[in-house]
Amino acid sequence: MIILAATPIGNLGDASRRLVEALETATVIAAEDTRTTQRLLAALGVANRPRLIALHDHNEKARAGELAELARDQDLLVLSDAGMPTVSDPGFGLVSAAVALGVTVTAIPGPSAVLTALAVSGLPTDRFTFEGFAPRKAGERRSFFGALAAESRTMVFFEAPSRLATTLAAMAVAFGSDRPAAVCRELTKLHEEVVRDELAALATWAEGGVRGEIVVVVGGAPARAADPEDALSRVLELVADGVRLKDAAGQVAAASGLPSRDLYAAALQARRSADVTP
Repeated sequence: MIILAATPIGNLGDASRRLVEALETATVIAAEDTRTTQRLLAALGVANRPRLIALHDHNEKARAGELAELARDQDLLVLSDAGMPTVSDPGFGLVSAAVALGVTVTAIPGPSAVLTALAVSGLPTDRFTFEGFAPRKAGERRSFFGALAAESRTMVFFEAPSRLATTLAAMAVAFGSDRPAAVCRELTKLHEEVVRDELAALATWAEGGVRGEIVVVVGGAPARAADPEDALSRVLELVADGVRLKDAAGQVAAASGLPSRDLYAAALQARRSADVTP
């Protein structure tokens, strides 16, 4: 069985009892960085010394099948340096290989930089999307953010401190300088900081230099008021294609935010006018 275990993202006090018990009984651990895992064992006072196998971005593709086969016969504990494996960290390839082989995969939940940043951002949490790291190259980054410009859900990103100012500036161009956002730095650590402002202001702030682990949370695109004439035209197009007027009005209302009854009445009037036109 493969056991994905979330580790603290900063504060060791966030290590769960289940995590400690798993570390104390593990015989084999696949770790993003074996040195980090050794330090974690020592910091948590775990005397167990399991076999440590490196599993990182550079070797996961080659080792996934081998480790999945190993997990057929014994439990394999999988750790990233912080947070949950597979989430912008190694582990996805291993899980995919295990699923293909019919090997059981389970998880020990715990700290998450994504959810922690979302919770403290002050931005809507009912619907959100995690986008990971933005591309490093300017053209790819511009296209990446351009494709997200109309995203209505709150968006969560990871970013390196050295690229934060550049990324925030690119976001301001793609999303609008006044889009609300929050930069969450060093979450759960001694120097935790959450800075909330509009993207343009945050980009200027970040130019002064920022340190630590960074999560950026950006508000979704505001709903745009639909053009009633365009919406009416769409209703009439659907009706011309054979859709019932009531259904057509309902479909366009759901997409535009305009009242269904108003679209229905306007379409009905437009059809009547067309019937009496000489």
